[in-house]
Amino acid sequence: MKSLCISVLLFISYQINAQELFVVTEPASNVPAGSIGIKLGESLMKEKYKAGYNYHMMPELTWGVNKNLMLRLSGFISNRNSTSSDLKTEGGGLYAKYRFLSTDDLHSHFRMAAFGRYSFNNSDIHQEEIETMGHNSGFEAGVIATKLIKKVAISTSVSIEKALDNKPNNPFPDSQSNLAINYTLSFGKLMYPKAYSDYKQTNINLMVELVGQTLNENQKSFLDIVPSLQFIINSQARVDLAYKQQLYSSMLRTAPNGLYLNLQYTFFNLKRNQKMINFK
Repeated sequence: MKSLCISVLLFISYQINAQELFVVTEPASNVPAGSIGIKLGESLMKEKYKAGYNYHMMPELTWGVNKNLMLRLSGFISNRNSTSSDLKTEGGGLYAKYRFLSTDDLHSHFRMAAFGRYSFNNSDIHQEEIETMGHNSGFEAGVIATKLIKKVAISTSVSIEKALDNKPNNPFPDSQSNLAINYTLSFGKLMYPKAYSDYKQTNINLMVELVGQTLNENQKSFLDIVPSLQFIINSQARVDLAYKQQLYSSMLRTAPNGLYLNLQYTFFNLKRNQKMINFK
């Protein structure tokens, strides 16, 4: 029985902690059913047209509804609209992802999922880039495909994103395109451990993500590269450190380059644990 439990835990650890937990993009896989994830995402971006840095804090709460559906609540906090270094709450968002295809092999699997996001934001609209994760009110919808082969994951996505007015005081400018197509391509590799012997082993993942956008009305676009290092501790805690560098842009972006730091913890099998407590 003990060996069976260890085998199950190692399987869960491999499926969850392998190279499918990207930093700035989403894989097609979901968090485990019945789990709750809490995350604090932080970014520090260098202002391009003035001195200083743009700091954003994004707390998140993720719920694995079942094996195919997950929901996420996000909050948007930054110093972008503050005259001092004080942080201000600017809005929030709801994200949903539904996995509609899943095929498994012995040492690989393939997933496809559809996702949608709705966000509201009260900050000023200061750039042509559309970003409903922290800058714009609006919505996004798209599809993701992820392939895992042994220790390597490849993931890609395409989505449509529409910006709305940042109510109550910041209407979207008529001179800018409010519709965009987003596209991503991500690679991840498990660097350590070389072989699993204990689910409590720390995992180290190395990743590179490409993130791009094209505006619908004027065809302006950008492309970023985001290399990152990720640590998974005890199969539950996660630390991400990444740097975003703009490779190309023909649109106005006020702070395209900078650092990401994500801290995350996942509580597994909450329903099962609650049943065990009630039984006792």
